[in-house]
Amino acid sequence: MTAPATMRAVLLTGHGDLDRLVLEPAHPTPAPGPGEVLVRVDACAVNNTDVNTRVGWYARSEDDAGSWDGALSFPRIQGADICGVVAACGEGVAHERLGERVLVDPWVRDPAAPDDLVRARYVGSELDGGYADFAVVPAVNAVPVSSSLSAVELASFPTAAETALDMLRRAGVAPGERVLVTGASGGVGAYAVQLARALGAEPIGVCQPQKADLVRQLGAVATVDRGAPADAALAAQGIDGVDVVADVVGGDAWPSLLDALRRGGRYAVSGAIAGPHVDLDLRTLYLKDLTLIGATVSAPEVFRELVELVERGAIRPLVAATYPLERVHDAQRAFVAKDFVGKIVLDLAGERG
Repeated sequence: MTAPATMRAVLLTGHGDLDRLVLEPAHPTPAPGPGEVLVRVDACAVNNTDVNTRVGWYARSEDDAGSWDGALSFPRIQGADICGVVAACGEGVAHERLGERVLVDPWVRDPAAPDDLVRARYVGSELDGGYADFAVVPAVNAVPVSSSLSAVELASFPTAAETALDMLRRAGVAPGERVLVTGASGGVGAYAVQLARALGAEPIGVCQPQKADLVRQLGAVATVDRGAPADAALAAQGIDGVDVVADVVGGDAWPSLLDALRRGGRYAVSGAIAGPHVDLDLRTLYLKDLTLIGATVSAPEVFRELVELVERGAIRPLVAATYPLERVHDAQRAFVAKDFVGKIVLDLAGERG
């Protein structure tokens, strides 16, 4: 296929409200450099990183650039959850990859220092992403996927499911262990429930009561009302604690998550949608021999394992709604409202017909 000289792209022009996202109908189409591919974006999901980056949530001070490492610059094309087709290959990339269907691993490592987490960059944050007709990514990050699922369904996986799998793998989840998943009806949480079950564990979901049935359908062996202290809610159901907590919520209820862990338990966190500041009683940490794990930069093998699980049908996609690229404001507005289960996805292929 031949890429056009210009493309539609939604540019994030700075931190702020939705008016900072501007649709450019004739933005220059990027060209892949050595070791890179140009991907025609067929679908791109919306995630917390998009909203957090737009509003400057990651900034630790007024002088901070508003990304994890201060490297964010404007304008920026957002969108980390890309499913598409390889449209062009840069120098050193086999041309047999043209036309290949791919999912994009959003974590880009520095090839000169792949183990240096400080140098890792994120698609849609430090690098341009998929809120556009085309995106350039390293060839190694464009992972081939063989699946009967639609582009919209496949785009629901990268950020949310990779984040969930990364937390579970870092926490060393083993078959038969109990895993408490916060935000179990959200993007990351819903996939964490499915993935924990696929790994042979027993997931328990924290969610709103009206979403409990769906969370159980995803594989949860029990659910906990998100408004109740987790340790007390588990005890009321005759559950004497959990081995692992996979948390993306944080907030005021955080201490009860550690209280719910058995001695020697592991707590993994990759989000703080209810608030980043929590109260930690160090006695709980050391007297219970707990391990606290922060999870952000996923290893490449985690994403490849995720793609294999998707291809096997071990987890199913969760798409709450789709929007055309032109309605990106509505898509992010709906995402912030949180009145949905699963993922919100921009359907670019659907617009092309």
